[in-house]
Amino acid sequence: MSNDFQSARIALGARLRELRTEAGFDGKGIAGVLGWQRSKVSRLENGKQTPSKSDLTQWAQAVGRPDLSNELTGRLAGLETHYRSWRRQLAGGHRARQELGIAESAATQTIRGLEVARIPGLFQTAEYARHTFRANAEFRQLSRDIEDAVRARIRRQDVLYEPGRRFRFLVWEGALHVVTCPRSVMAAQLDRLTGLMGLDTIELGVIPFGAQLRRAPSHGFWIYDQRLVIVETINTEMWLDDEDNIALYGRAWDWLSEAAVYGAQARRLIGRARVSMEAS
Repeated sequence: MSNDFQSARIALGARLRELRTEAGFDGKGIAGVLGWQRSKVSRLENGKQTPSKSDLTQWAQAVGRPDLSNELTGRLAGLETHYRSWRRQLAGGHRARQELGIAESAATQTIRGLEVARIPGLFQTAEYARHTFRANAEFRQLSRDIEDAVRARIRRQDVLYEPGRRFRFLVWEGALHVVTCPRSVMAAQLDRLTGLMGLDTIELGVIPFGAQLRRAPSHGFWIYDQRLVIVETINTEMWLDDEDNIALYGRAWDWLSEAAVYGAQARRLIGRARVSMEAS
């Protein structure tokens, strides 16, 4: 879990404890008023559990400060704005998140990205995307709106052909060899990558195995202009828009780009992966 997120959750818990103390309750007392287990009160106050909006509204009422309900739920909204669980985002399927991606891409002139285990969504073929969405839906046990999601992902790629935009992506060489679909699909995907490298809007670098690195490529992220960073984890997608995080991820991208190869060298690495799809 992000340290920023945990720090904010601890701060919210401290505020709840402060309000409880001011109202003259101990932990057992407020648990009794709320009809909760004492352990829940402890987890909330110590930042071990994220409260729901209902939890916060009930807490404000229990301590005799219903006027503070908006303050508490506002703090929670701040957490949820930056840290969005995949289960919540994808509850109705993948299409809605893809539509959001279309809007963010349309509002951005330059996207810098790093992927360490897959092909960037903006560069995916329909078939590769289909297998990606299908596996994700199965893994998360979510709604399977696969075809709608594929159509939205391909529609998002229209921005690749708009003059004046820039798409600067780094791909760890290992991502060219990760096979989460039939090898014929992966081979076609690698062909697609090579073809896209001819567009003047795209700059694609491959970080080779064995490259000397100033920092290991720990996880993927996308930087939208100088206003937003989106980071994916297994259970959460983080939307970071503060200056410190944008600068931090920008530096991570710059350091990794120093080790990347471009042009003919990148094509050779893609070609090597392409051959391995046929040889296996």
